[in-house]
Order: sequence, then structure tokens, then C-alpha cells
Amino acid sequence: MPLRIGFVREHFSSPLLQFAEADGGKTFTLVECPSGTGQLIGRLENDEIDVAIALTDPLISGIAKGSKAYKLVGSYVTTPLNWAVITGKNSQYNSITDLKGTTIGISRYGSGSQTMAYVMALQQGWPTDELKFKVNNDIRGLIDSVNDGSTSAFMWEWFTTKPFVDAGECRFIGSVPTPWPSWLIAAHPTRAPADALKPFLDTLSTYVRKFDAPEQRAAADVEFIKAKFGYPEEDIKAWLKTVGYPQNCAEIPRQVILETLGVLEKAGFVRSPEGGFDVAQFVNTDIASLV
Repeated sequence: MPLRIGFVREHFSSPLLQFAEADGGKTFTLVECPSGTGQLIGRLENDEIDVAIALTDPLISGIAKGSKAYKLVGSYVTTPLNWAVITGKNSQYNSITDLKGTTIGISRYGSGSQTMAYVMALQQGWPTDELKFKVNNDIRGLIDSVNDGSTSAFMWEWFTTKPFVDAGECRFIGSVPTPWPSWLIAAHPTRAPADALKPFLDTLSTYVRKFDAPEQRAAADVEFIKAKFGYPEEDIKAWLKTVGYPQNCAEIPRQVILETLGVLEKAGFVRSPEGGFDVAQFVNTDIASLV
């Protein structure tokens, strides 16, 4: 039975989309999750997908808070994600400092849009236990919410949001890059068996390495993203300068887990158990190597 791979249809997913086109549904099918990582985790819990390519911080915090629905099985993007801070087109907010004490829009609880609001608060020196959130499901709901005034701002990936800003629907008032590499791969412990998952990660690695090659970045990657997502060429080239992919998707740096947990703990989003976190508990070491 083909693996069900949950993903977000964004420019980051280009190598995965290229792999899926070549595979033609033989070994896996893609399940689109437009609301992001919170939705991906929910679908892993509800037996709607077997594997998720998702954001580092919500995946790690989910396991830290006790989720048994998945373990980490690989890495997907090795560079930080630049989270834009976005407000309404006519709102009163003009900088991140204006947002203290206001209600922030998020896609779901436990999503990257929520964990990064904690990181933003930590950087600003705000008390994180006083943060207020309103769930708005997806980027459309989030934009509507900042324009109707029910939220002050929300956080979403910069280039994904830029077309809406360019169209005058909302405004950028700042950005907060993740303090960690931005995408990992997680899988359900029994529904994604090693004999299916290992070949998937091996072949995904070949597509990732090809996409990451300098000659591909110069032309083919730009054309692929332009055709799939309709982004302006200058935005695609600007994004490609900021993104890096792993050589081997089946390796997870131990430091990524430790540093992410350290920041999330400092931000008050997770609590360390007595004796600290055991990194090995976060990873299915039958599939992935901790390096």
C-alpha cells in the first residue's frame, strides 16, 4: 500500500513534487495540508497520513508534550525559515513592538504560527504566559482576521505571504527567522514501515540533492517554481539564495533537537522533564541516524 505523505504545497516542497511526478503514485501519494504543521500533526494522529514533511518546532514540541502519533525520521531543509509578521492593510500596528498584549492569529494550536509567536515574544522580552491567540485555520482566514480587527497580526513564511502583500491585502511589519533548521520529516511508528520508508527517504535525498545543485538553482529550479506556484522570478531567486537542503534526508543532527528544545523551553512552550529530555526518544533510530 503506498505511503500517504502529508505536505504543505509551498515552494519548499518542490523536490518532493518532482519526486511525486516521477513516482506516479506507485510508492506514495501526496496529501495536501494547507493549514500547515498543526494540520499535518492532526492528520498523523487521525490516521489520515503516515508521514509528514513539516516544521521543526511543532514536530519537536508535539513529542515533548507527549504525542505518540509520530517520531522523527529525517531532515528536509537545513536552513532557517523566515517568518513574516503580517498585519491588516489599514490596521494601527506598524512594528512588532506594537503587538504586545494583543491577540495573535494562528492556524492551529501547536502550529508553527503559534510556536514562533512564543519565540517572537521571547525576543521582545514579553511575558509568554500572557500571549493571546485566535485560531483562523489557514492563510485566508488569517488575512481576513487581521483586516476585520479580531487579531492584530499573524506569522507565516515570508515568500508565501508576499503575493498577498503585493496585492495590497495585508502588510509586513517585521520578520522573525527560526533559530533552527526549518523542516523535518516525521512518521507514524507502525503505519510507515521501514521497508517502505527507507527507500522513500533514499530517493527523496536524490531529488533534494539535484534541486540543491548550483546548476539547477540557476535555471531549472526557477522555472519549476514559476510554473508550479506563479511567483515572480526575482522572488524565487531571492528565496533560493536563502534555502539549503540536506545531502541525506535520513540523517537528523542531534544539535537541532537539543537547540530547538532549549529555545522552546526558554519561551515557556515546553517543559523539560526531571533529568532533561532524551534526544533518542524523539527519533525512530530504525529509520534515521542521529548525527
